[in-house]
Amino acid sequence: MWIQVKAAPNLIIAEMWKEFFEGEGIPARILPDLEKPGAGELASYRILVSEEKVHVVEEVLRKL
Repeated sequence: MWIQVKAAPNLIIAEMWKEFFEGEGIPARILPDLEKPGAGELASYRILVSEEKVHVVEEVLRKL
């Protein structure tokens, strides 16, 4: 199961978070945020990670 760990206001920021997490060895997905409609790069996005990796994400974010 995938859990949302971050929200991004646009696609560029969402891709930045995805690359950051994957650089730390955490697989991530980006999905459009259906609660905040938008189009293309200006749409809001959700960054998801595997449920098993949420504790790792919390640790990595704590170190930022």
